[in-house]
Amino acid sequence: MDAVREVRAPVVAGSFYPGSPDRLAADVDTMLAEAVAAAPPRGETIVRGVVTPHAGYIYSGPIAATAYAFLSTVPQPPPRIVIAGLSHFEPLKGLAVTGARAWRSPLGEVAIDGPGRAALVAAGAVVDDVVHRSEHSIEVQLPFLQRCFPGVPVLPVAVGSGSPLEAADVLAAALPDDAMLVVSTDLSHYRDATTARRLDARTAAAVEALDVSALGPDDACGAAPLRAAIAWARRNGYRIELLDLRSSADTAGDPSRVVGYGAFAITSTDR
Repeated sequence: MDAVREVRAPVVAGSFYPGSPDRLAADVDTMLAEAVAAAPPRGETIVRGVVTPHAGYIYSGPIAATAYAFLSTVPQPPPRIVIAGLSHFEPLKGLAVTGARAWRSPLGEVAIDGPGRAALVAAGAVVDDVVHRSEHSIEVQLPFLQRCFPGVPVLPVAVGSGSPLEAADVLAAALPDDAMLVVSTDLSHYRDATTARRLDARTAAAVEALDVSALGPDDACGAAPLRAAIAWARRNGYRIELLDLRSSADTAGDPSRVVGYGAFAITSTDR
């Protein structure tokens, strides 16, 4: 494996989030601290994962922090975190994992979980770093995970077109009860703030109802990984609950042309 395949370098550091390690750590910690103060109690639920947005931090960072503040309430770090994103730039059918041994952010390297990757490949995923080469949807999750769960290996998975039930089957191979799933998706795109609020509320209701059929391709840019996660949750008897629903109009954007962001918790009551 060559150096590019060995460690994937960040491609949106300095644009989607700060390229300076000190500034990045400070920004993430500040957003997490603000989100923790407003986070709902976890209660007796068992955290299986979260759904979180993937835009530039100035736009979606506070909503992502809501998801990670909830995720960090677990009593102990998971042994593996599977990050399911989409492929904005490369056509993809099915699921693709990275062949790298680590991914790097300005905060350092994050190890890729080898056994989880092998399990996904055995279940039908392919190894394809072209899909991951320029993709930001998974990369922007790394700094949050590095601050919340330092040292925990991750498994980046791009989810493309195909059956959400089949995608859920493949994802499940790397998601034993002690692992966690992070689903990376934004919601509506480039509507006015009022329209976006209405559309995203409808999408959030479909997600909470675990209704895959009610979630269309234009309701979320990461509809494929989100639909797979819903199918996985429904099959296992998990719940998906809304934590935060905002748009770029609420953070740093023009209210006439906004992107919607949602944070959701995936939980269960049975171990």
